[in-house]
Amino acid sequence: MKIFLSGELVDEKDAVVSVFDHGLLYGDGVFEGIRAYNGRVFLLDEHIDRLYDSAKAIALNIPMTKEGMSQAVVDTCKANDIVDGYIRLVVTRGKGTLGLNPYLCDTAEIIIIAARIQLYPQELYDNGLKIVTVGTIRNHPEAINPRIKSLNYLNNVMAKIEAINAGCMECLMLNHKGEVAEASGDNVFAVKNRVITTPPSTCGALEGLTRNKVMELARAAGYEVREASLARYDLYVADEVFLTGTAAEIISVVDIDKRAIGTGKPGSVTADLALIYAECANSEGTPIQ
Repeated sequence: MKIFLSGELVDEKDAVVSVFDHGLLYGDGVFEGIRAYNGRVFLLDEHIDRLYDSAKAIALNIPMTKEGMSQAVVDTCKANDIVDGYIRLVVTRGKGTLGLNPYLCDTAEIIIIAARIQLYPQELYDNGLKIVTVGTIRNHPEAINPRIKSLNYLNNVMAKIEAINAGCMECLMLNHKGEVAEASGDNVFAVKNRVITTPPSTCGALEGLTRNKVMELARAAGYEVREASLARYDLYVADEVFLTGTAAEIISVVDIDKRAIGTGKPGSVTADLALIYAECANSEGTPIQ
């Protein structure tokens, strides 16, 4: 496997960073997870824009233009013969000292990995997920703004640990007000009377690009789509609940906290949106070859 590191493609065994890199020491950096479908990088411009916005928000200077970064993503995919795959784009603060001061760090480090991923087994897409609400709440939006996709994912990792310990692969996270925020790595949607609702970023949810694309496609398909705060009650009594994410795509939730959602099986709206999304993802994007 070829990894993009420090401006060049290197073998995986040679892709190393300093133990003094602040991305390792403090989770100081930003990242994007990107998908490639049918020989195209999906939503590449949107991912690059969000990466640079996240970096600006944490005062991290990326030593590469957006155009150069996009080309580096495409080149890394090409070097690894990616047709359908997953790209992890990471920008760390770079090599620094053992102190917190980010201004003592060298140039930011850019890492691009292009490989393959399947987040959930196919049977869960066919039958739906069972999830639980965890005690770990989402970071306060004024502590770490949820629109910043930072390397510090400990909040999400702790929630994931609770989910796994409860026998589930995913969970529901609430915010400091007790409102629905998101899953440990995906956005949450509820469907009631064919109206689709998802929490806004002010509730602690990442403004996911898959989330935004699904909302756009749903509206184009004639569905009413809202951004509004949700309580667990709203999910319990929903006709359907589904999650969206770059890696997860669209997956149905059929049970939350031992409450069957709707019929207890994946619903028709979720299935419709999954089909529309797949058609879009496989026909749009930046060509790799």
